[in-house]
Amino acid sequence: MFFTAISTARKNIYISTPYFSPNESILTALKTVALGGVDVRLILPANSDSTISYWNSISYIGELLEAGIKVYLYEKGFNHSKLLMVDGIFSTVGSANIDYRSFELNFEVNALIYNEEFTERLEKIFFDDLSQSRLISPDEWKKRSNRQKLNESLARVLGPLY
Repeated sequence: MFFTAISTARKNIYISTPYFSPNESILTALKTVALGGVDVRLILPANSDSTISYWNSISYIGELLEAGIKVYLYEKGFNHSKLLMVDGIFSTVGSANIDYRSFELNFEVNALIYNEEFTERLEKIFFDDLSQSRLISPDEWKKRSNRQKLNESLARVLGPLY
């Protein structure tokens, strides 16, 4: 469901998730549509309830930025929203994160909604959260410390366990 929604986008994709550890097909789909001109924006929490999950999520930022995806860190507490909106007409909300555990291990439930009015309401929530988030620039990303890079690498290996 996530793959189909992402890969068929033509205008925009807005995602908010507390844990981001996509499988290869989701990551490739996001990068492909972004490189094709789709406006892709992702909100991750600046503060997480899981250190390893946080570093694992952060470890994908470089790849996303290279594809033109805008990545934001929500700075007003821990954002636990799990939203995906596509082209202003499709949205999903529920318990699933964009991560290995949600896709392969946990029992999750999401509502799939094809409705412009409902999607518009979710987009308002997304943009309210976006206004309280900080955009990560490619320059900022390149300046991160060696320790941060090490944390990201270790978390990428351990991420599916958390």
